[in-house]
Amino acid sequence: MSDSMDYFGSENEIFRNKELLQVSHLPDGDRIIGREDELSNLANAIKPATRGNTPNNVLVYGKTGTGKSLCSKFITTQAVERAERNDVSIGVAYVDCLQESTETQAVQSAGHQLNDDPETDISIPHSGLSTSEYYRRLWRIIDTRYDVALIILDEVDKIEDDDILMQLSRAVESGKLTSSTVGVIGISNKVRYKDSLDERIKSSLCEREYVFSPYDATQIREILRSRSDAFHEGVLEDGVVPRVAALAAREHGDARKAIDILRFAGEIAEENDLETVTEGCVDQAHEREETSRLAELISKSPSHAKLVLEAMALLTQQKEGDDAPVTTNEAYDLYKRLCERDQSDHLKLRRVRDILSELEFLSIIEQERKWAGKGKGNYMENRLIDDPAVILAACNESE
Repeated sequence: MSDSMDYFGSENEIFRNKELLQVSHLPDGDRIIGREDELSNLANAIKPATRGNTPNNVLVYGKTGTGKSLCSKFITTQAVERAERNDVSIGVAYVDCLQESTETQAVQSAGHQLNDDPETDISIPHSGLSTSEYYRRLWRIIDTRYDVALIILDEVDKIEDDDILMQLSRAVESGKLTSSTVGVIGISNKVRYKDSLDERIKSSLCEREYVFSPYDATQIREILRSRSDAFHEGVLEDGVVPRVAALAAREHGDARKAIDILRFAGEIAEENDLETVTEGCVDQAHEREETSRLAELISKSPSHAKLVLEAMALLTQQKEGDDAPVTTNEAYDLYKRLCERDQSDHLKLRRVRDILSELEFLSIIEQERKWAGKGKGNYMENRLIDDPAVILAACNESE
């Protein structure tokens, strides 16, 4: 066995505590950089819950990676601790609406997280119950176990039915909860999300609204430095953190992406048996992060969706700026030519519109309806969220 190949590599250790660089890691308060005002706003909104009273419902907006989920999780954790000192019980449920995208799934997830079978003698099966029955069990669990329940609906714009917002925001008013109360924190990447809501939901849900602005390069640099003890001392070369921060700030201030790139850079150093993480590792990590994320999404898409994306990327490259808009008709015309190139039959315009809507749902593109002028109707503008070159590389990689 002594002559066999060692597949675990060298003894050069890059990471000391890699968990600090996981997106799921909830850092201590002193590691949350540049969000003091946002944390104070959230705390003021839900402060009544710490005394057993009904908190304000909150909608939080901002681009991906601006700290919305992180701050919501952190402040609700603090609320639980503060409430305990007041002999008040708060339960917190975090629902990822991208994964739990139906009303039934979201209610089931919240009930499962808030429940304790031995205490309540209530079961929350993963399936098999009607939506109304899941609600009935959720209300009983909250009334049995808590004074207040705080339910975080992350990426709430991805949920298929807004009725859950009505049910939660009016649970006390409608008599569903008799001895407890509930508060909702809705998180969305879309600043105009509220405009799509029913007026009744707006009136009961949108009590407080906060916008999280993108991080600038200085803030991202501080965020990365606050997590640099994920690495062994002396492993990070001086230019690594500023390089990652500059890349992330240039791409809409996404701290989540910055942390991912830093982690990937460390992994690349390990894979290449390097003693330090270099700026070259960062450049490789940046390319890997973008392409692999998109390739994974695109690989699951039908072949015609890939052709529509390719058309979008090629048209964007022809225009000025990587975020130049492409109309649906422009995308459709080039898509048909790409189908001819591949000797395949093209879909109808209506189906391509559906594909573009699906791509928006996956956060690959953004859409905005524009008015052409009086008597001319309206049209849809489509924008790639990522660099068109990266989209093209991901399309090729996913083939």
